[in-house]
Amino acid sequence: MQPRVFAILTALLLGVLGLGSVAVTDWSPAAATETQAAGARLSAAGPASATPTGDPAVWTRSTLRNKLMAEMDATDPGVALADLDKITKEKPYTVRFCHPIAHELGHAAVKRFNADFQKVISFPHETCAAGYLHGAVEEMLNASTQPETDLLKLCAPKNAGPCIHGVGHGTMFVVKQDVAKARDLCNKFPSEQNRIRCSEGLFMQLFGPDEEDEQAKANLPADKLAQDPLYPCKDQPALFQSACYFYAPTFYLSSHDYPNHPEIYAEALKWCLNGKADGGAVDCSRGVGSRTMKYNLDREDWAAEQCATAADGWQRKACAEGLVSYYTVNYTDGGAAGRLCAKITNKEMQGYCRSAGGLSSSLD
Repeated sequence: MQPRVFAILTALLLGVLGLGSVAVTDWSPAAATETQAAGARLSAAGPASATPTGDPAVWTRSTLRNKLMAEMDATDPGVALADLDKITKEKPYTVRFCHPIAHELGHAAVKRFNADFQKVISFPHETCAAGYLHGAVEEMLNASTQPETDLLKLCAPKNAGPCIHGVGHGTMFVVKQDVAKARDLCNKFPSEQNRIRCSEGLFMQLFGPDEEDEQAKANLPADKLAQDPLYPCKDQPALFQSACYFYAPTFYLSSHDYPNHPEIYAEALKWCLNGKADGGAVDCSRGVGSRTMKYNLDREDWAAEQCATAADGWQRKACAEGLVSYYTVNYTDGGAAGRLCAKITNKEMQGYCRSAGGLSSSLD
């Protein structure tokens, strides 16, 4: 199988394993925070008065993060992660910021257990697309004196995809967002499959770092972006291009204030066409679908309608594949794809959804 085809399949299967955002150019107004996102989308819910349990009626990233960090301090990561899983299932809008919160829990756990990685990952950590695992790996690599060798040991012997993806995030912490140096670290993996998995975490971290660390911000020069809106994807080696194009929409959407400008999802599909000559438009369109679903998990049909705005069928199909990719990463049960497709009223988009989910072509 050709590396690029393999990369596309891997990116689709592993999907978005997450999710993030930066605002370092003057493309547009500065990105809104996840707190603004929740507030803007849920203003109709009324005042955010406390519930009988003492929890706010509407969660923001900061209120949810503070609750879970306090729970972990008082108990253990397993309790906090279980509560996070419960809240995200009850209130799907919180999925927008659950992954970075889970990252923070992972970082804190490594410090709490004195870098005993096996102890850290002994707690169930699949919630929020394995964000806890990603954060733990980031912290382990960031504190390592020999990251170039330790990155091969952390996930062994299983070398599961989510763990290798976390290593990709960690490479960017180690090299302070230097893509070329992070790529060199990913290339330490002997297998092509794991280099691709690592590249996914690398570019997710580039386009959407989720730590409040100015040194971790992406360095995407405005002049480079003016010449090439999908910079730096076309400059990457073939094996790394797919992940770069897939995660690039994270930056675009955040830079264009997606919480307050819902029309930007359709605009993002047009923006992806900048990668058509380089073969990146399909991966980019899948990435738009993935982000659209992540940020609108509580209105699936509306998300599908954004994909339906694309002028060409190939792009509508790619966008639908991204919808399914994120939905099935977030809801890991076997019936997730079927539930999503049943909620899509546009028959063409429903057909693309069922095809992406490996379901029967029948719409019954």
